[in-house]
Amino acid sequence: MKAIPEGFIVNERRGPFTNHNGPFYIKKDDQNWVHGALILDRHCNAANIAHGGMLMAFADGVLGHAVYSKTKRAGVTIKFNSEFLSAAREGEWLEGYGSVSYVKRGYVYCDTMLKVSTRNVLSVTSIFKLRKKEALKKIITKRR
Repeated sequence: MKAIPEGFIVNERRGPFTNHNGPFYIKKDDQNWVHGALILDRHCNAANIAHGGMLMAFADGVLGHAVYSKTKRAGVTIKFNSEFLSAAREGEWLEGYGSVSYVKRGYVYCDTMLKVSTRNVLSVTSIFKLRKKEALKKIITKRR
């Protein structure tokens, strides 16, 4: 198995769905949180490349983290546009970080580019709706 790049640690602050599909990693790099994943057999489709759904779920988590980092509030994805640009293969290291363009009236506009080395794999533009503080209390107190 390929080594995890230096500075990355397992990101254990994700929900049950994402934790089940990981492991996914994170590290602080200058001003950004960089997210990473080593593409494993279970992430792949029959063609032995990362399944598109896995890539989109990973990107959604990257963007959700960027939204929270920028606003200190959780959001829910309401729009997710993706373009597959290249394949990520088993054994390759995938990275991405979310960028928030702007926040307006409870909506957060953001994007990410997932890459393997310098190869672009998935481009995503997204909109999140910030959750009301009352709704967040229900999530925080819910047992998993």
